[in-house]
Amino acid sequence: MGTYSPFTQRARRPVAPTRNALSVACLICMASASTANTTPNPAEALPPVVVQGTYDNAVGTSNAASQGVVTAKLIENRPTLRPAEVLEFVPGVIVTQHSGDGKANQYFLRGFNLDHGTDFATFVDGMPVNMPTHAHGHGYSDLNWLIPELVSRISYKKGPYFADEGDFSSAGVARLGLFDTLPQGIASLTLGDNGYARGLLTQSVPWQGATVLYAVETAHNNGPWEQPERFHRANGVLRYSTASDNARTSLTAMAYSAAWRSTDQIPQRAVDQGLVGRFGTLDPTDGGHTERYSLSWQTERKADTRNFKANAYAITSKLNLVSNFTYNLEQAEPPVNGDQFVQAESRQVFGGGVSQSFATPFGGFDSSTTVGTSIRMDRLEPVGLYRGLGGQRTATLQESQVSQSLVGLYAENTTAWTPTFRTLLGARYDRMAVDVRSSITDNTGQHTADLTSPKLSLILGPWNKTEYFVNIGSGFHSNDARGVTARLAPKEGTPIDPSPALVRTTGSELGLRTEAITGLQSSLALWQLDMGSELVFAGDAGDTGASGASRRWGVEFNNHYRATPWLLLDADIAVSHAEFTTVQGDAPNAGRHVPGSVETVVSLGAVISDRGPWSGQFQLRYFGPRPLIEDNSQRSDGTTLAYLRVGYQINPKTKLALDVFNLFDRKASDIDYYYASRLPGEAAEGVADRHFHPVEPRSLRLTLTARF
Repeated sequence: MGTYSPFTQRARRPVAPTRNALSVACLICMASASTANTTPNPAEALPPVVVQGTYDNAVGTSNAASQGVVTAKLIENRPTLRPAEVLEFVPGVIVTQHSGDGKANQYFLRGFNLDHGTDFATFVDGMPVNMPTHAHGHGYSDLNWLIPELVSRISYKKGPYFADEGDFSSAGVARLGLFDTLPQGIASLTLGDNGYARGLLTQSVPWQGATVLYAVETAHNNGPWEQPERFHRANGVLRYSTASDNARTSLTAMAYSAAWRSTDQIPQRAVDQGLVGRFGTLDPTDGGHTERYSLSWQTERKADTRNFKANAYAITSKLNLVSNFTYNLEQAEPPVNGDQFVQAESRQVFGGGVSQSFATPFGGFDSSTTVGTSIRMDRLEPVGLYRGLGGQRTATLQESQVSQSLVGLYAENTTAWTPTFRTLLGARYDRMAVDVRSSITDNTGQHTADLTSPKLSLILGPWNKTEYFVNIGSGFHSNDARGVTARLAPKEGTPIDPSPALVRTTGSELGLRTEAITGLQSSLALWQLDMGSELVFAGDAGDTGASGASRRWGVEFNNHYRATPWLLLDADIAVSHAEFTTVQGDAPNAGRHVPGSVETVVSLGAVISDRGPWSGQFQLRYFGPRPLIEDNSQRSDGTTLAYLRVGYQINPKTKLALDVFNLFDRKASDIDYYYASRLPGEAAEGVADRHFHPVEPRSLRLTLTARF
């Protein structure tokens, strides 16, 4: 573990008795997911349950049952096939892929097919990962540039109950913090099946009263595909930080570049007819290239009862993505694979935020208030959709210059009314402005929109080492700026209605967290989320499709059990249901089911440590069946995957680890879709079929790590 400031990991200590000591303790224990596990009365203090640095989810550390923190210790122990799989530490999250390793992953949570990130906000070191008005899909969250070894903790929340969280956060939010100081330097080399290779060198060193952390990573992978993926990425991080008892500041530069050949989803009938194998492709010229460079700054300062935070960031990125999902459905005449399209963008992002927390006691009650603001500005010059052939652009369907900004103001008050009852009352105001200059004249325009979102949480307890939560609030998600000003469909040229810039969401949750059984932390949440519209910009088509209002509800049950000093067991279960509130779709597919909405997620894990030189981790993940079209007549199969890690400590500085992915070699799908495509010899209208991207077969990776 690294060195944390007082703000990232506060010490657990009793509060000295005062006239309002009980209320003060309640206030402190709910201030954030990383606050102290203090108790209302030292004489009645609950014995803390210490889960050996893997979770910070004890009673008194959160404002909702579905909120929590994962620390670096657990992240270090679990193997990941892809960098973005660190998000699967958030209970109920599923991370898959339907294309090349350089493309953003597909995410699922709480009855959502989140596509590449919409409605799940992700931040790394204070920087937003979600990209609005993206060439491929609104909210696109590419985490392939993440180096998991640098992640110190993951703080997560679910639902629109928190005033400091804005766009894309209605289903949930994950904030990944980075180490300022590494426990030890790391030099590692990984070799695996299918041409996989990865090298990492990272260290933090003192320099003139501060700490400098650097990391260099490179990786290559061909994958199990009939056409080798030839994925290559290069990654670098340079971080300067200072820390004292009451202040912390960091400045971080990152650079990333990747290129790959894609094997996208393929129709089942193509495999059945022997046109291609399970790991084959129907268009070998699909692929992509991406770059990302960023500079970010963060500071926190504490003085008496005040806590000041500020951050700023600048990001520049590029993407060129070549895809073909329907082959010859739109371009019915030769050449073959005439439906290929290219999505490209060049983006600059600037933003930041400031917040101030301060004590606001009144009427003998202990209270604190946080006020803050955030701003984000995106400029795309340009963002475009093009026809392609053989990986090259052949025509422009739509190309736009886009400027958009989102400004948020929020306030949140916490008051401890009794030793066992506290409230969290907040509100947020957001204003969005877009300016689109399109190659399609009718789609050029400007638009502004604003929205106010109230929040309320009630926290009761603890009683018998159990705390109870009632959360309610409204939030929003934005829509693609091009859809907000659009009047004509880019491909068809037919009239379309513009989509709203901001769409309201409303959620509620009942939950509890308990430590009644020694060594076991459990949480239970019953939740509901209503969305005013499922409008989503379809980057593949270049326009926005209306999907109507929707409702989701579900149950989550999470458990972390320290069975012995050397054995940690996890069991997370999430069951959800999603439906449109009105019938959607045209006959024969009319129905209320939301395509791709996840219904059941189960994750079971075991971590073995401190058994002499040996260690191990086993993870079983079940991703249940999902409706593929609105009437539920087409459904995906469930997918069960197991990962295994066996580690051996050669000496105090050197460790060897063997990771086995898809341990039982299951032949399943990473993701399924149902739509029409056209293969050679088929009718012009094509054939509606299930299109799937297979999970990778069993593969092994061996990692040698030296710490210095």
